[in-house]
Amino acid sequence: MLIRKICLLGGTGFVGNTLANRLAREGIGLRILTRNREYHKENLILLPDAELVEADIHDPEQLKKQFRGCDAVINLVGILNEKGRSGKGFHKVHVELTEKILSACKASHVHRLLHMSALNADASKGKSHYLKTKGIAEDLVLAEDSAELKTTVYRPSVIFGMHDSFFNRFAGLLKMTFLFPLACPNSRFSPVYVEDVAEVFTKTLDDPDSFGKRLDLCGPKTYTLQQLVEYTADCLGIRRYVLPLNDTLSRMQAFVFDFVPGKPFSTDNYLSAQEDSVCQQHNYLTDYVDVPGTVEAIVPRFLSNRNERARYYLFRQHSKRQTEN
Repeated sequence: MLIRKICLLGGTGFVGNTLANRLAREGIGLRILTRNREYHKENLILLPDAELVEADIHDPEQLKKQFRGCDAVINLVGILNEKGRSGKGFHKVHVELTEKILSACKASHVHRLLHMSALNADASKGKSHYLKTKGIAEDLVLAEDSAELKTTVYRPSVIFGMHDSFFNRFAGLLKMTFLFPLACPNSRFSPVYVEDVAEVFTKTLDDPDSFGKRLDLCGPKTYTLQQLVEYTADCLGIRRYVLPLNDTLSRMQAFVFDFVPGKPFSTDNYLSAQEDSVCQQHNYLTDYVDVPGTVEAIVPRFLSNRNERARYYLFRQHSKRQTEN
């Protein structure tokens, strides 16, 4: 399958920026759809063979127009929280948009669709609106896999990197208080480096072994949420007491935060965290990435610029690795 031009939805986000740069290095032309071209043009418009197009991705006719002339479409669009608590927001972004994308792909004769999902996504067993709607979208995408449209679903654990919303968010919250009450402290994650996720997307563009499959993607190590939050504090070079909350208090915190602007945590997040975000079966990251990035090697690099003590911590970690080698 020859892929020379890709339409990228969600290309201005954390993962999208990384993937756009990775695909550009392969000489692939990109059409990146965005709600606000001026806001994102500085970091994406300079990519070779990339065009940043202002478009309403929820408009089926605009999707058809933008997909024309593209060999593949990549959908990275997703939300972790919604306005309200009914699930309608998740359904609109994860399910309805996916239906529109599939219809536009067929109408515009696109032959390849790569779709971002998440570990534990399941239409029938998902514990949260997030996981249920992600699961419905997965089923829709894979049901359309055919000779005319080859599809693949990617299911990563939490993705980390320079501008992530995981370590960076906890870093900001930790700096605000000495005592940090943590919901769902024993939930487990296998964080996967954003550059590695981009590598898998790139290598599976025309790989027949990936067609019609769900690809679970996990980093090389598994941690509890409490371990990751405490490690964030260490990287920042600050002392914080992380207070693990039991299940009842975790649920109560989530309910209260449902009504906090920006929803730093929600009941839906709490429900998603009831399942460990780890690869239960095959970890496809190992099929495409020889040496995956680790939390210990990457996270101190982008948290270290927050203060001098953190930079010292990074130096100490580097010296320790040199000694061990």
